[in-house]
Amino acid sequence: MTRADDLTIEARSIPVSRKRVLRGFALAAAIALLSVAVVARVGRFGFNPTDQGFILAQVWRVLHGEIPQVDFLGPRPFGSAYLHLVDHLVPAPLMIGSSFVMMAQLIVATFALAAFLTGTSPLDWGPLRLGLVFAAALVGLNTYPLMAWHTVDGLFLVAVGWWLLDSGLRSGSRWRRWLGLFCLGFAIIVKQSFLFAAPIGLLILLFHPAAPPKKWPRLLGDVLVLGAAPLLYFGMVTVAGGLQSAIAQLSGGKQTWGEGLFRIWTAEFDGRADPRTYLLPVLLGLIVLAVAWSARERLGEPGRWLRVATAACVVAVVVFVVADGGFEHAGSWPVTLLWLFLAAAAFDAVVRRRLPWQYLAIAALGWMISLSWGYPLPGLLTGIFALGVLEALVPPDLPRPPRFAGAVLGVIAFVLAALQLLSAHDKTPYADRPQGELTKDLGDIAPSLRGVRTNSSVYTYVAQIRGCLDHYPASRVAVLPDNAFVAPIFEVRNPFPLDWPLPMELTGDSPERMVEAADRLDREGDYLVLFETIKPVSLTEGAPVPGAVTLDAPTVGLSSVEPRIKAELTGTKVSCGSFTGFWAPPR
Repeated sequence: MTRADDLTIEARSIPVSRKRVLRGFALAAAIALLSVAVVARVGRFGFNPTDQGFILAQVWRVLHGEIPQVDFLGPRPFGSAYLHLVDHLVPAPLMIGSSFVMMAQLIVATFALAAFLTGTSPLDWGPLRLGLVFAAALVGLNTYPLMAWHTVDGLFLVAVGWWLLDSGLRSGSRWRRWLGLFCLGFAIIVKQSFLFAAPIGLLILLFHPAAPPKKWPRLLGDVLVLGAAPLLYFGMVTVAGGLQSAIAQLSGGKQTWGEGLFRIWTAEFDGRADPRTYLLPVLLGLIVLAVAWSARERLGEPGRWLRVATAACVVAVVVFVVADGGFEHAGSWPVTLLWLFLAAAAFDAVVRRRLPWQYLAIAALGWMISLSWGYPLPGLLTGIFALGVLEALVPPDLPRPPRFAGAVLGVIAFVLAALQLLSAHDKTPYADRPQGELTKDLGDIAPSLRGVRTNSSVYTYVAQIRGCLDHYPASRVAVLPDNAFVAPIFEVRNPFPLDWPLPMELTGDSPERMVEAADRLDREGDYLVLFETIKPVSLTEGAPVPGAVTLDAPTVGLSSVEPRIKAELTGTKVSCGSFTGFWAPPR
């Protein structure tokens, strides 16, 4: 080959690479625009004082030099506190900016899992697949709250980690492989249920079809990168003298094994639609498709039309499951989609005569997401489950639709998902009233809450806390038992080592450390500790919030720790709005 030939090839490759760069920028812009649109239209409506601000409170502690598992405690590691430092860099009020980051995480995770599942690059996708993936991201959001949360962080890190690891091995890119492995390790310190993503990553590393010959120095380097984040995290905790306490905290919680995913086969659905009825037609359809595919040469053109018709019926059932679920936050439809996804994995194995390891890995991720005390469902993966069934149904010999037709189908899928999302959120925002009743802007109370709309009860509740802080000034403030948002939103310090002193969160030596903190606080002064007298669920129901209560009004007690804290505090007993508590001015 002459030098002229080399120059010709180089000249041809430059436009191609430039085009891919432009497509990458366009895709990033589309993700950002969709995130902004979702936050503006649905994400800023609704506020739950119990949950929202929980991760931001941990970030606030880190920003003030506190060390996780040492200065502040919990039954999960606090990797999210470092990941969500980025929320403070978004040019928007803190709560809105945090919602934007969460939505961007979910969209990127959906793209990453779709790329991982198909073994393709998003830069090579046509308009049909792009439309379906964007629609899948909206389905995955359903009525999940747009807030910083450790489960979303784990999903994001695992999805990106597996995708980068897979694409890095396919392309021979070391930086992709290492970044993917680092993300998988980081997921471990976000929530321990994502620990299982690391061994799956190792299996991919060892047995990937494009994996290079095994060399111990290279494998050792990869393992070190995989363990970098946990080593740094627990190394810091060890140096600070908190390793033993950390082990007790992280291992002392109630065990959960995702039982809800399997209970569908034994549960009673009296008076409700039985989700198992959707599985039978899909299984029958997949069996027909598998048989028709195996006998495609004998069946000829009639067999091809049989496959197309059967696949259309299966698609209709999957779409019906999504639509019938109504994007309900705690319905059974996420579990149904998981089992449909596993059925599609079996079909993929039969038709393509391969181990559907990508399907199995994503199903395992759904199980990891379900390892939760509060939300034991794989709702965040519903979109990718539905998309995975559709991908499995596309036979290798099926010609791709024309670009224009694909674009139309992609737009239709996205618009339908968006309409379902809007309808579901307008009716039942997470832990708040229907959107028509969310007329109060919390930005009137604190700049960090600007743009967030809620009902009049929540507004009054948050405004009372603001009023208490103004009337009883102190640098250290806690509103017990579960108002973690107070510290980061009102820029005060929580003197207690737990932001959620709930029974299941009080693991290891946490109860004793809470009481010790109260004793130390009382000696030093400069504190305001308030206790709720109304249950958070009443705020969701829009019940009136009392303007004042007596000093001896009964408070909400969720554990045995609150009475012990009260016994340690000897400051002035105060009543403020619907709260009672203790106040000691600076000394």
